[in-house]
Amino acid sequence: MAKWLITIGLVLVALGILWPLLAKLGLGNLPGDIKFERKGFTFYFPLTTSIIVSLVITLILWIFRR
Repeated sequence: MAKWLITIGLVLVALGILWPLLAKLGLGNLPGDIKFERKGFTFYFPLTTSIIVSLVITLILWIFRR
């Protein structure tokens, strides 16, 4: 269990460091991401970004399990 927690922590740190690079790639502003802006209110739901991130994580986990 401790090994998994350390791995997850390292992955989160890596994502935090790489976040500016990911933002430059357009991750978070893809077609299909829902964004409503009104006066004094903004609603943002990154649907497409969530699907892509989920697929990448699934692929990585699948590769490590083999």
